[in-house]
Amino acid sequence: MTFLGLQRLEKRWPDGTHAVRGIDLDVAEGELVVLLGPSGCGKTTTLRMVAGLELPSSGRVRLGDEDVTDRPPSQRDVGFVFQFYALYPHMTVAENIAFPLECAGVARRERDAAVLRVAERLDLLPLLARRPRALSGGDQQRVGLARAMVRKPRLWLMDEPLGSLDAARRADMCELIRVQQLADRVTTIYVTHDQEEAMRLADRIVVMSAGEIVQAASPKDVYDRPASLFVARFVGSPGMNLIEGRVSESEFQPAGGGAAIPLPPKMLALPHDMRALLRGGPVVLGARPEHVRLDPSGPLRGRIVLEADAGPWRHVHVEGPWGRAVAVTTAKVGAWAGEEARLAFDPLGIRLFDATSGRSVA
Repeated sequence: MTFLGLQRLEKRWPDGTHAVRGIDLDVAEGELVVLLGPSGCGKTTTLRMVAGLELPSSGRVRLGDEDVTDRPPSQRDVGFVFQFYALYPHMTVAENIAFPLECAGVARRERDAAVLRVAERLDLLPLLARRPRALSGGDQQRVGLARAMVRKPRLWLMDEPLGSLDAARRADMCELIRVQQLADRVTTIYVTHDQEEAMRLADRIVVMSAGEIVQAASPKDVYDRPASLFVARFVGSPGMNLIEGRVSESEFQPAGGGAAIPLPPKMLALPHDMRALLRGGPVVLGARPEHVRLDPSGPLRGRIVLEADAGPWRHVHVEGPWGRAVAVTTAKVGAWAGEEARLAFDPLGIRLFDATSGRSVA
């Protein structure tokens, strides 16, 4: 059942900038959807239109059975968590958390009980008497989360709430947010440019580029089956290996030379109208680093230009006339910069993209 619906939602700024380009999105009740994309792709503008902080140039926003497009934020029953906390410096932690309830006219005794409940859940009880300047960044962000949760809104909106935290605190806060969201089953829209955050949190990731939605799918599908070259490059660290070439007789021929990479016909399973493109047409082969390995008999020959340790794994960067690719090996494998190497690919991990449109074709 659709709980939040965006219908042809669009935003143009007065200077003519087209920030959001007529997007459609349905969000189920209790779902956590992450809007993911680079800076300037329209994800925060979309979130602000859902909150009522920006009015759309055209299109509609629906919450449940209600059209809320023209309603102010106070009439949408949403909790907003900002990137930079937005805590009142003259108020204590308890007063900051209670502020939305006070604005709503909730009685003092009920307010105090609600603050204690949410503070206990977020481990804030020892901090209730402090002011924001006496808190760490992580603690301030937990206060911001508590303030959004305390009213039990029907929708949580989070705009890069962990952007100013270090890696360890981001991981802790990701877990905290997900645990609380699952406990309350509150529908949540979360904005980030950090794809690792998106993978940890989301039921569904909505990848945006230039004001448009380019893929909306589960984290696994976005990673394993990117819908376009943009998604393949943006999601993953490092991103998907991409090699330009063409397919002839079920073999991929890299544009810069090198042996053919066998592509089993069964793996292709292409629609009829795509077969002509792949018989000689320009395509891009994609493979995640974990589907590429060093192999003395592999079809692609090159030279190692970089090797980087990543805990128990190593990322080995190999460059040849066909381009560059990253292979994942165990830390025990000896492979050093300057050495020649050959690469092999896991056929089940290969993806093909139309070189002209950038769209996935296999």
